[in-house]
Amino acid sequence: MILDNYLEKVYAGFLGMNIGIRIGAPVEPPAWTFDRIEKVYGDITEYIKPYKNFAADDDVNGPVYFLRALNDDAIGRDITPKDIGNTWLNYTRENIGMFWWGGNGAISTEQTAFSNLKNGISAPESGSIAVNGEIIAEQIGGQIFIDTWGLVLPNDYKKAADFGGKAASVSHDGNGLYGARFMTACISKAFNAKSVMEIIDAGLETIPENSTYTKVTKDVIRFYEENPNDFRACMNYLIENWGYDKYLGVCHIIPNAGVCILSLLYGEGDLSRTVEIATMCGWDTDCNAGNVGTIIGVYQGLDGVEDKYRKPINDGIILSGVSGYLNILDVPTYAKEIALHGYRIANQKAPKNIVDSFREGEIFFDFELKGSTHNFRLSNPNKFNIKNTDVKSLTGRRSLEVMFDRLIEGNKGRVYYKTFYRREDFDDERYKPTFAPKLYSGQKVELDVFLDQWEGKEIDVVSYIRKSHSKEIAIIDEHKLVNNRWQKIEFVIPETDGDFVDEVGIEISSKGDVLNRSLGRIFIDNFRAYGKSHYRIDFKKQSEEFLCVTPFAHNNGKWYLENDLLISECDNNASSYSGNYFTKDISVKTTINALEGMSHNLIVRAQGIMRGYYLGFSDKNEIAIYKNDFGFEKIASAEFVWKNNKEYELMAKAIGDKLSLIIDGKVCLECRDESYDYGMFGIGSIEKSKTKYGNFEIVE
Repeated sequence: MILDNYLEKVYAGFLGMNIGIRIGAPVEPPAWTFDRIEKVYGDITEYIKPYKNFAADDDVNGPVYFLRALNDDAIGRDITPKDIGNTWLNYTRENIGMFWWGGNGAISTEQTAFSNLKNGISAPESGSIAVNGEIIAEQIGGQIFIDTWGLVLPNDYKKAADFGGKAASVSHDGNGLYGARFMTACISKAFNAKSVMEIIDAGLETIPENSTYTKVTKDVIRFYEENPNDFRACMNYLIENWGYDKYLGVCHIIPNAGVCILSLLYGEGDLSRTVEIATMCGWDTDCNAGNVGTIIGVYQGLDGVEDKYRKPINDGIILSGVSGYLNILDVPTYAKEIALHGYRIANQKAPKNIVDSFREGEIFFDFELKGSTHNFRLSNPNKFNIKNTDVKSLTGRRSLEVMFDRLIEGNKGRVYYKTFYRREDFDDERYKPTFAPKLYSGQKVELDVFLDQWEGKEIDVVSYIRKSHSKEIAIIDEHKLVNNRWQKIEFVIPETDGDFVDEVGIEISSKGDVLNRSLGRIFIDNFRAYGKSHYRIDFKKQSEEFLCVTPFAHNNGKWYLENDLLISECDNNASSYSGNYFTKDISVKTTINALEGMSHNLIVRAQGIMRGYYLGFSDKNEIAIYKNDFGFEKIASAEFVWKNNKEYELMAKAIGDKLSLIIDGKVCLECRDESYDYGMFGIGSIEKSKTKYGNFEIVE
């Protein structure tokens, strides 16, 4: 039975995971030994590094993207290893992002498993000891991608362990599988456990008693019971008896399992201390702190998540899968998605408020989860403050409170949601994230606001957007607020001339002076951005960033800008994707110059790399429409005499089940297919080719 606090526990668990990842990531490299971390940082009690925005990490990529098996394949049934293997192939850009591409064979377990899948070795054989050997199969990745499987199976730790084991079997075996089963069971048990030891015991129930994973766990428990006040002594014991020198490979699961148990026990149920200890111990710090962060986040709930760790995350997580749209993740929204999966798996009706507030393909923030900010930001934190509050709400219990403090003329402040990211927004290159905007020209924005002004001259509020390339602030409308009254602000995103919106919100100012300063609060509720888009991509305003050309996510091939055009070169096949992942009816138009080869296509309704439609030039004197479903099937073709080194205007349309290819304004090929009714748009080649693409126009 799912309890009433399920959503809040999921939210806390996902926050705990990302807090652990973020605190541990700076000292993940092997050079950061246990002793060196202590000498440099001492007793860690806060984030080691401040980040502008924390870039993508494999420890969150996997849990988010691999859970999409519940959306794609395992609908109304239990998952299979093959389902998870499909998510690996479908959402992972080969050799970039998602996980560590350290090399096949005895180096990167994940790259080895991915290569196996690509070469037709299905899961679970793709991760088996029989195929890959014991060392590669027992590295740490078995347990670092499974957190969300525990979150969707609350209070059902044995089934959670089964799901976690199936998911991990894509890439791992032996103790690698046991670690996945153990961690998933612990997360599930944490929803109703009364102690940390009860959580660990549940995990042990799900793995073989004679396994090495069980042995290291029980050994750490024994040491803890004899030495309950000195985690450093326990870590020295681990190094001596269970260290990396005894378990080969880049990052073996057994030593790190010891650290996880150590930090769970010595952290004594406190989230902050648990992830701090996991980080101070060294070895695979972001993985270990992430796993235990999920467990204790669920166990303690939101009250156990300290602001010093929560505020820098600000409900925003960056991913690096193939969908730039999905790569911008809002934590409260994602917690609702996880919870809805959990209710479905449990055959239990989800609460109406969760169902109503989760809206695929649009932005909807209700601020109902305690402390949630939905990644809203301030341009002027000196004069403004932002927080979640239960003081005012229009339709629920909570809202976002924005305090303005003694404004005089010239004190402006923007309150905004960031809808698009660029390389300049990050401090590092972790896992090469890539982005498609969350908001486009033609869409409508709504938010409910309440003015509670305490003193001073009247404030001025305008709606605005900021353009990503030019950084231009474009004022859309002025909004007259009446004190002590809820009002709705509505506006439409204007044409951005081939640029993109990277901020949307309101700007607050006042004509006050030193004798009559403006002070008070504005409450924001029910922020929504939705509707059909109509926008252009001007390559004069795009850049090559994170090994991609904005706003695309490339898979295979070489992609670059030349003379304000996008060039694609590939020796086999390549594809590139952008747009709202949940777009339904769409037309995509661009110019194509087929420089070399026979395959030059527009893509519509791509639900990842392995699903979607390709429309374009397919062979000499032929155009075709292909369906990609983990392999290409030609579903329509027609004779069309086309030439290399000649520019054509191509438009691909998907309306209902009808697919159309229009060349130079003429409908040249049509067919019907019901396989995919939504997805990203893109461009791609099925075989060796070189193509030049002009600016794009996209119309929903």
